[in-house]
Amino acid sequence: MAHAQLTIDLGAVVRNWRRLDGLTPAGCETAATVKADAYGLGLVEVAKALADGGCRTFFVAMLGEALNLRKALGDGPMIGLLSGCMQGDAERIASAGICPMLLSVEQFNRYTEQCPGQHYGLQIETGMNRVGIDPVDLRSLDRTGIAENCRLMISHLADADDIDSEMNRCQLNAFLQATEGFTIPRSLAATGGILLGPDYHFDLCRPGIGLYGGDPFKDAEPTLTLALPVLQVRDIQSGQSVGYGGEWVAVSRARIATVLSGYSDGILRHLDGKLSLYADGVACPVIGRLSMDMMTVDITAHKTIPDHLQLINDRQTVNDIAGAAGTIVNEVLSGLSRRYDRIYVT
Repeated sequence: MAHAQLTIDLGAVVRNWRRLDGLTPAGCETAATVKADAYGLGLVEVAKALADGGCRTFFVAMLGEALNLRKALGDGPMIGLLSGCMQGDAERIASAGICPMLLSVEQFNRYTEQCPGQHYGLQIETGMNRVGIDPVDLRSLDRTGIAENCRLMISHLADADDIDSEMNRCQLNAFLQATEGFTIPRSLAATGGILLGPDYHFDLCRPGIGLYGGDPFKDAEPTLTLALPVLQVRDIQSGQSVGYGGEWVAVSRARIATVLSGYSDGILRHLDGKLSLYADGVACPVIGRLSMDMMTVDITAHKTIPDHLQLINDRQTVNDIAGAAGTIVNEVLSGLSRRYDRIYVT
């Protein structure tokens, strides 16, 4: 293997979407959140696979993502823009047929004045205190215009991964109160919200991380394999050190492989000493300090010299890596390097 290879199973992504869709009642649409380059897996490739699999609504965070997605998918699917309408963007949003999820009174006034009659969505603040129109301010907006042009009213759960969190029920009640009297479709649940049950499903769910194999969706299929090339193998003696600072010292003869990948590729530096790479099912611990483009691995237990080692596979998933790093799968996936050769399978 000449280069690092990130193999992405688009079929698994689609099957995860269908599994999540199967958890919602009839009449509830399941969309797909494909922001951050589809959580690092590739916006266009993932969205096209999901569209072919039946998904008709997509959500992204940035206007550039929305424009690229519209070009890739054509005029049919709805594309929701979660950053709403930023200053100077109204005409480009409208001309591309993108549906901005307006998040403030200022954005509402800007978009409805500059692009009258165009469709939009409204984000409602229900307790996360991040973005969204306060329910009090919602009452001051033009209800006739909302009834005619608003396609969706949404909010976002702050603690959906914890099924016992009281905050979920508080936000649900706040969302119900804020949207009372409107006949517009509603959306509250992402992946975690789907798993909370039908009270949170409303008219549309918009899973993200669950599509890509991440917690809290325990029934998700893994979607990735990452294989890293071995640059050099060195036999060392007891007492010799490896890597920056000489922090790892061999206690006996060892065979060390230097692998071409490092923290510039999204492998978090504080994973030093917490990971193994795999060759033919054999765990080979990462040793020494992780550097920008390389890491060193103890392959003494492997009977032969492998040409590559796997960082992500069915033995060590992205959930395992996130757990070792003390972070979430979203960060691990969205940090995957664009330097990896990407291979898509179905």
